[in-house]
Amino acid sequence: MAEKFIVKEQGKLLAFLFAHLNGWSKKTIKQRLQGSSVMVNGEINTKHDYALNSGDVVEVGGVKKASTQAQTIQKLEIIYQDKEIIAINKPAGLLSVGNTTESKQHALALLRNQLSHGKNKVKLWPVHRLDRDTSGILLFATSKEMRETVMDKWPVSEKVYFAIVEGCPKEKTGTIDQPLRQDEKEYRMHIGKHPDAKPAITHYAVKQTTPEHSLLEVKIETGRQHQIRAHLSWLGHSIIGDERYGTKGEKMGLHAKKLTIIHPVTKKSMCFEIDAPRDFYALLN
Repeated sequence: MAEKFIVKEQGKLLAFLFAHLNGWSKKTIKQRLQGSSVMVNGEINTKHDYALNSGDVVEVGGVKKASTQAQTIQKLEIIYQDKEIIAINKPAGLLSVGNTTESKQHALALLRNQLSHGKNKVKLWPVHRLDRDTSGILLFATSKEMRETVMDKWPVSEKVYFAIVEGCPKEKTGTIDQPLRQDEKEYRMHIGKHPDAKPAITHYAVKQTTPEHSLLEVKIETGRQHQIRAHLSWLGHSIIGDERYGTKGEKMGLHAKKLTIIHPVTKKSMCFEIDAPRDFYALLN
């Protein structure tokens, strides 16, 4: 049964849940929020820093299992598949992995269901993750051993993204070498030196510009959470539609375009590449 609360004063959604869900761990609360189990004024909301106003109605539990967008996905596009690894083209708006056992509308569950036949249930392990609103190449392994083998060589893998940002960087190419630190309360990354900060390196190159926006090719040496989003915001050119680090929009302009890895069995270099969807490029205008 859903728990319902009336907001008495302005604040952020996650902080509100921490204060009102007595007896719940912070981890469980975050999982419920990311798993589409929280509603604000009758609509599913997964944003930790969503601004609440006095009079808003917050409900936890008892909501539909998945967003409308995820329910419309009938079949995921498989880019490559063998006995050890599977690469898919994840659409924007879909979680890579679910945060609760209640939600089945995420890439991992959908792909398992797509590949399973009858009682022959396929098991998969995510090698990495993409943010919900990021589209592009997402890699899975068919066993925990294969996942660990791929991850052993992950530091030498090549990860290339397309990002559409506000404005145009003064330098056509550049490197952002700023450490990142996660703020678990606000669910965002802070940039700059700090005892808890970890190294993060992002390279970018301007590929196309319009009067208001730019298309960047971005390569990351490290894979910190929200790294590209936080780094480009620090540069002064936040990604279009990135409400957490920039301004709100209908779609976020970030696409995982290319991934090069070492195959866990053959030990050969493998390169997967997928172009961004048409509506991604429409954000340039």
